[in-house]
Amino acid sequence: MVVIGAGPAGLTAAYQLGKAGVACTVLEADEMVGGISRTPERDGWRFDIGGHRFFTKVREVEELWHEILGPNDFLLRPRMSRIYYAGKFYDYPIQPFNALRNLGPLEALRCMASYLRVAVRPPRDQSNLEGYVIANYGRRLYEHFFKTYNEKVWGIPASEISADWGAQRIKGMSLVSAVWEPIRSKMVGARDKSRQVTSLIEQFQYPKLGPGMMWERCAERVRAQGNPVEMNTRVLRVERSSGAATRVVATGPGGESSYPASHVISSMPISELVVAMDPLAPPEVVDAAKSLRYRDFLTVALVVPLAASFPDNWIYIHSPDVSMGRIQNFGSWSPYMVKDDRTCLGLEYWANEGDDLWNASDDDLIDLGKRELGVLGLADPADVAAGYVVRMPKAYPIYDDGYDTRVEVIRRWIEAEVRNVYPVGRNGMHRYNNQDHSMYTAMLTVENILGAKHDIWSVNVEAEYHEEKATPASS
Repeated sequence: MVVIGAGPAGLTAAYQLGKAGVACTVLEADEMVGGISRTPERDGWRFDIGGHRFFTKVREVEELWHEILGPNDFLLRPRMSRIYYAGKFYDYPIQPFNALRNLGPLEALRCMASYLRVAVRPPRDQSNLEGYVIANYGRRLYEHFFKTYNEKVWGIPASEISADWGAQRIKGMSLVSAVWEPIRSKMVGARDKSRQVTSLIEQFQYPKLGPGMMWERCAERVRAQGNPVEMNTRVLRVERSSGAATRVVATGPGGESSYPASHVISSMPISELVVAMDPLAPPEVVDAAKSLRYRDFLTVALVVPLAASFPDNWIYIHSPDVSMGRIQNFGSWSPYMVKDDRTCLGLEYWANEGDDLWNASDDDLIDLGKRELGVLGLADPADVAAGYVVRMPKAYPIYDDGYDTRVEVIRRWIEAEVRNVYPVGRNGMHRYNNQDHSMYTAMLTVENILGAKHDIWSVNVEAEYHEEKATPASS
């Protein structure tokens, strides 16, 4: 059996197969495990590719986390995140009273009037992110707190981003509910705990050396099961015959190798999986694959004195004056990522592979990060002691118009023509999965291979905020 990719989905699949006594080989194109959940290390500094809180609604996933890492490896961390906009900090998740107070009385009235206007006459098209957010918050709050940031992330207008992304990712998708819920909670008090909503984001679990610690340990466990994890090994072809894949051909440090495949679990981008098929898929399937789009990601990690940093885990940068979209303080994630009274800040930029930002030299990107820290007043550029750059291609599958139809074309063809190939994870399914969702698709896929009949495409389809869940009534 072949597992393609050594990120959360691929390594989870391999580990679960090993526990079931099934032999497999993991093929990873990169030099490091973990996918975008890795924790690179440079000169002794560890930093994430984005921030990765460990919280989940899936009990099986949480149990697996604690099976892979011991109790002394996890920290319970408080969450603090804010939005930086027009020189002020705003609470995140957005608290309307805080936001309206910071905007000032005149602009607050304009925002309320804007909201009342769309309550009477909502946007006709709410299938895209722009219309969806405007319908729930009004145009002025959309322009203040959603437009700039989301267009930095996706590189396209919010009107071209599917609303599928919205409800799961934006807290309190209604100005009325966001204002009313805190009041209602106080009024309800002890009288009705059955309707209480507990946010999972007030505190979260976090491996003390970053999320990469989880996947480094998982890879060790997979190898200890007797199953190899081949690094720097890129898949060239998935050969198929009579409705199934028969072997995977890859190139690695020793040249080209061939791996017989009774089953293939793939977390490589589904667009690349399709074009790797040999014989090639029909033109309409290849066209669907080539039309899927991704957003690429840059982290510029800057070392600064701990005293010169900020208390947040991360800050969303909604200022159009800089290219930076978000900034992490890894010292606020874990004290084990602080040394010599210094911390590492992770400045996050979104790009398209091959554009000017992506192709800029590391030195130029570090200089850009320093300048933008100064523009925002978050740290003094003179305090930066060192800088490092990590590029992550295809970090974000784009939910543009028609993406779901294209994915469905690919899915149906794979199920019919290569029935022993199983796409899993974020890029494997072209779905904006969190780490826990990616893991769960892999866990269910392994169970399917062993005889179960789960629909893994039903994972992460609920239209509810990912970071919140209802708690049962307490006696």
